[in-house]
Amino acid sequence: MEYHYDVAIIGSGPGGYVAAIRARQLGLTAAVIEKSKMGGVCLNWGCIPTKALINQAGIYNSLPGLEHMGVRTDTSGFNYEAVHQKSRAAAERLSKGVLFLLKKNKVDFIRGKATIAGPGTITIDHTDEITAKNIIIATGSRPKDLPGLTIDEERVLSSTGILKLTTLPTSIIILGAGAIGLECAYILNSFGVNVTIVEMLDSLFPQGDAEITKVVQRVFKKHSIETYVSAQMVDYQFKNGHCEVTLERMGNLSRISAEKILVAVGRSPNIDDIGIEHLGVECEKGFIKTGDYYKTAVDTVFAVGDAINTPLLAHVASREGETAVEYIAGQRPRPRITHDEIPYGIYCEPQVGGFGVTEKDAAAHHIPYGKAVFPYRSSGKAVALDNVEGMVKLIFHKDTKEILGTHIVGAEATELVHEALLAKTGGLKLKDMAQMLHGHPTLSEMLMEAARAGENRAIHL
Repeated sequence: MEYHYDVAIIGSGPGGYVAAIRARQLGLTAAVIEKSKMGGVCLNWGCIPTKALINQAGIYNSLPGLEHMGVRTDTSGFNYEAVHQKSRAAAERLSKGVLFLLKKNKVDFIRGKATIAGPGTITIDHTDEITAKNIIIATGSRPKDLPGLTIDEERVLSSTGILKLTTLPTSIIILGAGAIGLECAYILNSFGVNVTIVEMLDSLFPQGDAEITKVVQRVFKKHSIETYVSAQMVDYQFKNGHCEVTLERMGNLSRISAEKILVAVGRSPNIDDIGIEHLGVECEKGFIKTGDYYKTAVDTVFAVGDAINTPLLAHVASREGETAVEYIAGQRPRPRITHDEIPYGIYCEPQVGGFGVTEKDAAAHHIPYGKAVFPYRSSGKAVALDNVEGMVKLIFHKDTKEILGTHIVGAEATELVHEALLAKTGGLKLKDMAQMLHGHPTLSEMLMEAARAGENRAIHL
């Protein structure tokens, strides 16, 4: 049978467009089918506009720091709509950039809604049809609903709706912490919104290191962000222009109110209406089930990114897409990404970055571990920057000194963590990190100092 393409990819997010470009690099013909904005959720309604807002929030927060220089600032003309427009410009610029990259690499771009009619066949808007030897499902995700609470994008917002606001509420209740909740809390608080976070689990970042998360909670408290952990909404009503929420916490009921509610309780995969029922593809816990190389139960159909039950992160989706097309091209890449090599980042202030095993993980799996901590306040560069809140924390195997995980909270944490990840993936041990010469003064020196602390030879502690 003659196929139009070697591989057709449904979705143009970081899983889809990266897979397509890698396919062309390997000599495969490829098409990307997209029904909405080029670049997917991450680029248009997630990572990029959020980081643009965070950058502007940081600029706004820095204004009082000018006062000790004798500079007077007047923020009375502040206009959030201009902030919003700046974030949309960043997203638009990168969306056009993705389209340019597809054209440059001779990837066909097809606009429309894709439905899989069977192995090797996709209909576009239920009219046109294309064929492909292989199909990659990279359809991304959408904000998850909270049972009993209707998201109307007016009083009750999703993580997409919050990024569409051109005016700010006076107050907001964020249901769900994690990366989305914490980043939105930081942005809104920076621009004067009264923020309350409600998290059902016992931590603001349940997947992260407990000691690191406590620093974030302490800093948020300093900035008047109210937080409730181990709490959940049991009832809500709209009254006098406000949302009144009843919380249950440790058996006690309390009531809080705000102008708006943001639901940030996670995301759901977009796999409901793409035709997988015509394939015999298996699902598990609401996600498409895949094996090695992200292959589904159908040999020629693959799924990557938020469509499958792996960490819902853009960089994870991209690597999964690359792995799938490398397999299709006849190469044999590593079958799957392992959990301990996936970095995470939260871009609030203070930033949080990390990867791998936490203390809780090590204890739960009976791993003999040690930890080494170096505080920002002992860093010459952090003191010079007047940004001393935070710590670098290394988790290592007590016997082999292998690096098991690294967790950082503080300035540039999302950048710093990759030095430790490189060391781990390169097979370096604690002593190797301790011996590596760093420039002074730098924030990255803290990784060397933490490693030295783990070797019982710290200098600046």
